[in-house]
Amino acid sequence: MTAAGLTVGVETAPPRRGGRPGRWRWYLVGAFVAFAVVALVRVFTGADDLTSRGTVAAALTAAVPIAMAGLGALWAERAGVVNIGLEGMMVLGTWGAGFAGYQWGPWAGVVFGLALGALGGLLHAIATVTFGVDHIISGVAINLLAPGAALFLSKQYFTDAPGGGQKQSPPLRDVPHITVPGISSWLRSLEEQHWWLVSDLAGVLGGLVTEVSLLTVIAALLLVGTLYVLWRTPFGLRLRACGEAPVAAESLGVNVYKYKYAAVIMSGALAGLGGAFLAISSSQFREGQTGGRGFIGLAAMIFGNWRPGGLAAGAGLFGYTDAMQLRGSDAVHALLLLLGIALLTLAVVQFRARRVTIAVTAAVLGVAFGGWYFVTDELPPELVGAAPYVVTLLVLALAAQRLRMPKADGQIYRRGEAG
Repeated sequence: MTAAGLTVGVETAPPRRGGRPGRWRWYLVGAFVAFAVVALVRVFTGADDLTSRGTVAAALTAAVPIAMAGLGALWAERAGVVNIGLEGMMVLGTWGAGFAGYQWGPWAGVVFGLALGALGGLLHAIATVTFGVDHIISGVAINLLAPGAALFLSKQYFTDAPGGGQKQSPPLRDVPHITVPGISSWLRSLEEQHWWLVSDLAGVLGGLVTEVSLLTVIAALLLVGTLYVLWRTPFGLRLRACGEAPVAAESLGVNVYKYKYAAVIMSGALAGLGGAFLAISSSQFREGQTGGRGFIGLAAMIFGNWRPGGLAAGAGLFGYTDAMQLRGSDAVHALLLLLGIALLTLAVVQFRARRVTIAVTAAVLGVAFGGWYFVTDELPPELVGAAPYVVTLLVLALAAQRLRMPKADGQIYRRGEAG
């Protein structure tokens, strides 16, 4: 049996033809045009936080837990297991980071959070893969059990600890941050000139090279590593075969159970890592710290069409809007205009694709958001806090089209039961 034998019925990386570089050039052109529009909105509205290094840094901090949860969902679903228990696994990761982090340091917290998340993934794998429990029911059970377990353990271990409490850990130290010397200060001087496009680019790049957490670097490497492992190795081909055609994979000698277990445990570990990042970056474990990020990560994965690149874009979108609401009402007010332009552009794209209903909906919303910007000077505080969720839901609902989930995703598999 060879890995090549699994290519039948399994989505593989497209062959490298002459047209593919042109496709990537169009992506780059589109990204540049979008960035230029953001820069114009920044100049027009005077909201310098739209492209400041502080915004980029805050966006990275908000996006990494989402990306790790989404990456965990991708691993599980590519092997055919739906994992909506990501939220609970992230909770386990936050508590693990709080427990080990205050005693042995931040890296011990990262490892322990990752291990507890993997334990949650193992429980989900036992329920769904071995016992055939419905994937949704198992995930919901984990989401219900994990917060209760974390609260119980917090009362046991944190109540009498210095600086701790029944619902929080003692203070945690952060992992090291890195700054590229020389380049960071030069980019700051360019950003302070407030030149169109040049200063905007300097602000974004400055946020990427100044005080970047090593956990953020690890998260970026995990995204790239997942792309390579799942789409460029025999292991990844066999794992994806389990999510597309497990019976066919079984007939070729693949141990489907083993690959599903590996994928779901990895899924939990990644979600636990996202939870550990939350606790360590905020210097403390707190009850309710995840705030639904496991579900948002799942939505980002679907938005990205079960691909690491699209997943990163979805997580980045939420992180950016979250950073905007942290910057205050003026930044979110400018975001209204930016959102209106984005929706009108989306309407044109969808109309050209003959999706008239979606195009009309996007156009109406685009005009509404643009008009809202011009008739108001600021937003109520309640809407400022809800901005990340509103923007993310709108974009996910209107832009995520032509999705293709793994064919056997969510199906109960039993060895030897091929019809």
